[in-house]
Amino acid sequence: MTNAGASEARDRDEAGRARNARPRDGLGRPLPYGGEGVPRQPEGVLRAPEETVAEAQALLVAGRPFHAHEVFEDAWKSGPEEERALWRGLAQLAVGLTHAARGNTVGGARLLRRGAGAVEEWETGQGEDRPYGLDLPGLVRWARELAARVERDSAPVDPRGEAPRLGP
Repeated sequence: MTNAGASEARDRDEAGRARNARPRDGLGRPLPYGGEGVPRQPEGVLRAPEETVAEAQALLVAGRPFHAHEVFEDAWKSGPEEERALWRGLAQLAVGLTHAARGNTVGGARLLRRGAGAVEEWETGQGEDRPYGLDLPGLVRWARELAARVERDSAPVDPRGEAPRLGP
């Protein structure tokens, strides 16, 4: 098949943007078409910040950090400019946990540290460590400790058992 043929076979939304309609497992890995996956998070949803935090927390507790990352990504892309670094950092923490749970220890540790740095930098710039009830110092600590453990043990982690508590 040529590249043009591969491109034409891709899933597209009504606007022609590429979308992957394949079902996904709880860690966001694509499954074969027709397979049994978990419900997908709708993309581009506008939520109040408190709704974002509550929905992401529920997904993390359910062992679905990839899906929590998508919720944070919506806030990052649609929120006010001054909060985008916060939401992007939180999305990186969730996808870091995703990679660590999939067994990608190098990528997981890297994303956990990157997200921790982004959250910490945002917090320092704002002087606010609990926006929307988020425990930012606790999340930074969690991410760095998990990154160190993931690198040391070089083994997949349990996403439910390692899910962070976003607030107090």
